[in-house]
Amino acid sequence: MFNKERLAKMKDGALIVNVARGPIIETEALIAELNSGRIYAALDVTDPEPLPAGHPLWKAKNLLLVPHIGGNSTAFEPRGRKLVESQLKLLAEGKPLNNIVAVG
Repeated sequence: MFNKERLAKMKDGALIVNVARGPIIETEALIAELNSGRIYAALDVTDPEPLPAGHPLWKAKNLLLVPHIGGNSTAFEPRGRKLVESQLKLLAEGKPLNNIVAVG
């Protein structure tokens, strides 16, 4: 669970994404971090859900909020396979991989 302490350990400018379950992220702690301008969030799920009118998340800064529309698509498997194949080819050729996330 992402509570106040764990959210505080995120690097400035970090993005947290939740497409799983709303309670994974402590809502009040997330709102405080978002409104501080320190981190960003993209949420497909919330706690509570549905999000009531007037809830502070509706006006939170640095937030992309979508109405629980994430899910699997028939296009994912062929696109994912193509990406994996291209990455393996680059690796075999000793070339730089795409979509590298740098640590630190």
